[in-house]
Amino acid sequence: MHPYRMQQLIKERGKDQVINVRRRAGLYQTISQLLKAGLIRVQATGRAEGFPERTIYELTAEGHRTAIDWMRQMISTPGDEFPEFPAAISLLPLLTPEDARHQLELREAALVGRIAEIDRAIREYAQGLPRLFLLEEELVRAALDAELSWVRGVIADLASGALTWNDDWIRGFLPGDEE
Repeated sequence: MHPYRMQQLIKERGKDQVINVRRRAGLYQTISQLLKAGLIRVQATGRAEGFPERTIYELTAEGHRTAIDWMRQMISTPGDEFPEFPAAISLLPLLTPEDARHQLELREAALVGRIAEIDRAIREYAQGLPRLFLLEEELVRAALDAELSWVRGVIADLASGALTWNDDWIRGFLPGDEE
Protein backbone atom coordinates (compact mmCIF):
# COMPACT_ATOMS: atom_id res chain seq x y z
CA MET A 1 0.00 0.00 0.00
CA HIS A 2 1.05 3.62 -0.23
CA PRO A 3 2.38 5.51 2.84
CA TYR A 4 -0.71 7.65 3.41
CA ARG A 5 -2.88 4.51 3.51
CA MET A 6 -0.36 2.84 5.86
CA GLN A 7 -0.65 5.78 8.23
CA GLN A 8 -4.45 5.79 8.07
CA LEU A 9 -4.70 2.02 8.60
CA ILE A 10 -2.39 2.19 11.61
CA LYS A 11 -4.62 4.89 13.10
CA GLU A 12 -7.88 3.13 12.20
CA ARG A 13 -6.72 0.00 13.96
CA GLY A 14 -5.56 1.90 17.03
CA LYS A 15 -1.95 0.87 16.48
CA ASP A 16 -0.88 4.52 16.70
CA GLN A 17 -0.87 3.94 20.48
CA VAL A 18 2.29 1.84 20.02
CA ILE A 19 3.61 2.95 16.62
CA ASN A 20 4.46 6.63 16.22
CA VAL A 21 2.97 7.76 12.90
CA ARG A 22 2.02 11.30 13.89
CA ARG A 23 4.41 12.78 11.35
CA ARG A 24 4.03 11.32 7.89
CA ALA A 25 7.55 12.57 7.05
CA GLY A 26 8.95 10.04 9.53
CA LEU A 27 6.99 7.28 7.81
CA TYR A 28 8.37 8.32 4.42
CA GLN A 29 11.90 8.33 5.86
CA THR A 30 11.41 4.81 7.23
CA ILE A 31 10.06 3.64 3.88
CA SER A 32 13.08 5.14 2.12
CA GLN A 33 15.45 3.28 4.46
CA LEU A 34 13.56 0.00 4.00
CA LEU A 35 13.66 0.47 0.23
CA LYS A 36 17.43 1.12 0.25
CA ALA A 37 17.97 -1.98 2.38
CA GLY A 38 15.96 -4.11 -0.05
CA LEU A 39 13.37 -5.00 2.59
CA ILE A 40 10.51 -3.53 0.54
CA ARG A 41 10.13 -2.77 -3.17
CA VAL A 42 7.90 -0.67 -5.35
CA GLN A 43 4.93 -2.72 -6.48
CA ALA A 44 3.29 -0.03 -8.59
CA THR A 45 2.75 3.66 -9.01
CA GLY A 46 -0.56 5.14 -9.91
CA ARG A 47 -2.69 8.20 -9.83
CA ALA A 48 -6.33 8.41 -8.88
CA GLU A 49 -8.23 11.39 -10.23
CA GLY A 50 -7.79 14.41 -8.02
CA PHE A 51 -4.94 12.84 -6.03
CA PRO A 52 -1.16 13.05 -6.44
CA GLU A 53 0.75 10.08 -7.79
CA ARG A 54 1.12 7.35 -5.19
CA THR A 55 3.75 4.68 -4.90
CA ILE A 56 2.57 1.34 -3.60
CA TYR A 57 5.12 -0.80 -1.76
CA GLU A 58 5.31 -4.48 -0.92
CA LEU A 59 7.48 -6.55 1.37
CA THR A 60 10.32 -8.52 -0.21
CA ALA A 61 11.22 -12.08 0.84
CA GLU A 62 14.30 -10.65 2.59
CA GLY A 63 12.07 -8.06 4.24
CA HIS A 64 9.81 -10.80 5.56
CA ARG A 65 12.78 -12.80 6.93
CA THR A 66 14.19 -9.64 8.53
CA ALA A 67 10.82 -8.75 10.08
CA ILE A 68 10.57 -12.24 11.61
CA ASP A 69 14.14 -11.94 12.98
CA TRP A 70 13.40 -8.47 14.42
CA MET A 71 10.18 -9.74 16.00
CA ARG A 72 11.94 -12.67 17.63
CA GLN A 73 14.64 -10.36 18.99
CA MET A 74 12.23 -7.68 20.26
CA ILE A 75 9.94 -10.21 21.95
CA SER A 76 12.62 -12.41 23.51
CA THR A 77 15.16 -9.82 24.66
CA PRO A 78 14.45 -6.76 26.80
CA GLY A 79 15.98 -3.74 25.11
CA ASP A 80 17.72 -0.71 26.52
CA GLU A 81 15.04 1.92 26.25
CA PHE A 82 15.44 5.39 27.64
CA PRO A 83 12.02 6.95 28.23
CA GLU A 84 11.81 10.55 29.43
CA PHE A 85 9.91 9.98 32.67
CA PRO A 86 12.60 7.98 34.55
CA ALA A 87 15.16 10.56 33.42
CA ALA A 88 12.97 13.35 34.80
CA ILE A 89 12.45 11.45 38.06
CA SER A 90 16.23 11.14 38.43
CA LEU A 91 16.34 14.95 38.51
CA LEU A 92 13.35 15.41 40.81
CA PRO A 93 15.46 17.20 43.48
CA LEU A 94 15.65 20.19 41.11
CA LEU A 95 12.05 20.89 42.12
CA THR A 96 10.77 21.56 45.59
CA PRO A 97 8.81 18.70 47.14
CA GLU A 98 5.64 20.80 46.78
CA ASP A 99 6.26 21.45 43.09
CA ALA A 100 7.19 17.80 42.50
CA ARG A 101 3.93 16.73 44.15
CA HIS A 102 1.92 19.15 42.00
CA GLN A 103 3.59 17.94 38.80
CA LEU A 104 2.98 14.31 39.77
CA GLU A 105 -0.67 15.11 40.48
CA LEU A 106 -0.94 16.51 36.96
CA ARG A 107 0.67 13.32 35.63
CA GLU A 108 -1.75 11.23 37.71
CA ALA A 109 -4.70 12.97 36.05
CA ALA A 110 -3.15 12.49 32.61
CA LEU A 111 -2.56 8.79 33.30
CA VAL A 112 -6.17 8.31 34.44
CA GLY A 113 -7.30 9.95 31.20
CA ARG A 114 -4.98 7.84 29.06
CA ILE A 115 -6.16 4.64 30.75
CA ALA A 116 -9.78 5.65 30.08
CA GLU A 117 -8.90 6.23 26.40
CA ILE A 118 -7.30 2.81 26.14
CA ASP A 119 -10.27 1.16 27.84
CA ARG A 120 -12.56 2.91 25.36
CA ALA A 121 -10.38 1.83 22.43
CA ILE A 122 -10.27 -1.76 23.65
CA ARG A 123 -14.07 -1.81 23.91
CA GLU A 124 -14.38 -0.40 20.37
CA TYR A 125 -11.76 -2.63 18.77
CA ALA A 126 -12.65 -5.72 20.76
CA GLN A 127 -15.99 -6.12 19.04
CA GLY A 128 -15.47 -9.31 17.10
CA LEU A 129 -11.67 -9.25 17.36
CA PRO A 130 -9.75 -12.05 19.01
CA ARG A 131 -7.55 -11.10 21.98
CA LEU A 132 -4.45 -11.66 19.82
CA PHE A 133 -5.08 -8.33 18.11
CA LEU A 134 -5.41 -6.43 21.38
CA LEU A 135 -2.32 -7.66 23.22
CA GLU A 136 -0.33 -4.46 22.73
CA GLU A 137 -3.22 -2.43 24.15
CA GLU A 138 -3.30 -4.75 27.16
CA LEU A 139 0.45 -4.31 27.67
CA VAL A 140 0.29 -0.52 27.41
CA ARG A 141 -2.61 -0.44 29.86
CA ALA A 142 -0.79 -2.69 32.33
CA ALA A 143 2.29 -0.45 32.16
CA LEU A 144 0.13 2.64 32.70
CA ASP A 145 -1.60 0.95 35.65
CA ALA A 146 1.78 0.20 37.22
CA GLU A 147 2.98 3.76 36.62
CA LEU A 148 -0.23 5.22 38.05
CA SER A 149 0.13 3.10 41.18
CA TRP A 150 3.75 4.20 41.60
CA VAL A 151 2.92 7.89 41.00
CA ARG A 152 0.11 7.73 43.56
CA GLY A 153 2.51 6.19 46.09
CA VAL A 154 5.06 8.96 45.59
CA ILE A 155 2.34 11.61 45.83
CA ALA A 156 1.17 10.07 49.11
CA ASP A 157 4.74 10.03 50.47
CA LEU A 158 5.25 13.66 49.45
CA ALA A 159 1.93 14.63 51.04
CA SER A 160 2.74 12.86 54.31
CA GLY A 161 6.31 14.12 54.46
CA ALA A 162 7.75 10.57 54.27
CA LEU A 163 9.57 11.77 51.13
CA THR A 164 11.08 15.22 51.28
CA TRP A 165 14.27 17.16 50.67
CA ASN A 166 15.76 20.63 50.74
CA ASP A 167 18.93 22.24 49.39
CA ASP A 168 20.98 21.71 52.55
CA TRP A 169 20.01 18.05 52.76
CA ILE A 170 20.87 17.52 49.06
CA ARG A 171 24.26 19.22 49.49
CA GLY A 172 25.11 16.57 52.07
CA PHE A 173 25.12 13.98 49.27
CA LEU A 174 27.20 15.95 46.79
CA PRO A 175 30.94 15.36 46.50
CA GLY A 176 32.96 17.94 48.43
CA ASP A 177 35.55 20.26 47.02
CA GLU A 178 38.59 18.02 46.60
CA GLU A 179 41.19 20.81 46.24
